[in-house]
Amino acid sequence: MDIAFLAIAEAQQLYHWLPAALELARRPDLRVSVLSPSDAILDLVAGYDPDGLLLRKRLKRPPFSPPDSLFRQPSRLATLLLNYRAIARFPAIVTTEISTAWLRRVPGFASRLILIKHGAGDREGGYKSRHADFDLTLVAGKKDRRRMIERGLCAPDSVAVGGYAKFELMAQRQRFFPDDAPVLLYNPHFDAELSSWVRHGPEVLAALESLEGWNVIVAPHTKLAARVPPIATAAPHIRVDMGSRHSIDMSYTVSADAYLGDVSSQVYEFLLRPRPCIFLNLDRRDAGGEAFAHWRLGQVIEDMSDLPAALARASDVQPAYEAAQLAAMRDSIDQSPIPASRRQADIIETFAKARS
Repeated sequence: MDIAFLAIAEAQQLYHWLPAALELARRPDLRVSVLSPSDAILDLVAGYDPDGLLLRKRLKRPPFSPPDSLFRQPSRLATLLLNYRAIARFPAIVTTEISTAWLRRVPGFASRLILIKHGAGDREGGYKSRHADFDLTLVAGKKDRRRMIERGLCAPDSVAVGGYAKFELMAQRQRFFPDDAPVLLYNPHFDAELSSWVRHGPEVLAALESLEGWNVIVAPHTKLAARVPPIATAAPHIRVDMGSRHSIDMSYTVSADAYLGDVSSQVYEFLLRPRPCIFLNLDRRDAGGEAFAHWRLGQVIEDMSDLPAALARASDVQPAYEAAQLAAMRDSIDQSPIPASRRQADIIETFAKARS
């Protein structure tokens, strides 16, 4: 059986599907291809596949595409239409982005579409009408399965909990500064309505530059990094990363001592090991809904002048949040002793063979 993994998104999504693709490729009677218009993405895949288990296929790049890179990909819709024949010949197509659902609009399209939903966050933007166009959806935990069903985006038998396979490719803890000061990770999201950076960037940066006793990693979501001017600072205790392997392979979330953010699902990657979290509500939003459920996992501040005090008491108040952090992780990301890659592969293989 032929199964295709469609890699038309930016590199940060690769870590959510690659472990399952590699697991499937090890199994008899399965041939797994990775389809991408990006040599950079295919080279990154090859770096995790030294035995060449995956068949890497370069799709045609639409005209006027940006230069090939890990973080800027051609128009997804244009890529789908230009490569329709090459994509549609696969009976089962796995992806982590919902643009692929547009293939449903092409007359005669008969492939089964399987979505591995990337991330495990709470933001309402993670639930779109196109999610309903997939034949099978894999989510990280019970929370996402429950919400997908409640919103009518999946029937109970078309959404399954498969865990968070990205944890299997995460980087090791690293030292990014020459001294032993604790490290704060600032991770603003790209959503212009919710991001702490879009409206408050200068204020946030000034507060981080004046911070004493801490090193700071500023690593915005790669989509935000592609949309805003480069963040620049001469402060020696600040490391800015506008898009690198470190920014997507969990190098920073495993290496930081405290987390500063807004609505990014990376907070759940950080909480793989419970640690202090601080959330920025600089627009003073009503955060009572489930879209801000993670704000109950740490301190929430409404003014950047409150950051030094929040950091000073972070260790002391962390025990009060730890039970909630552990409970939120259990709900958001199912951490079975069976690797997520194997669980996802089992679900995909069973589904694909049942409909072949």
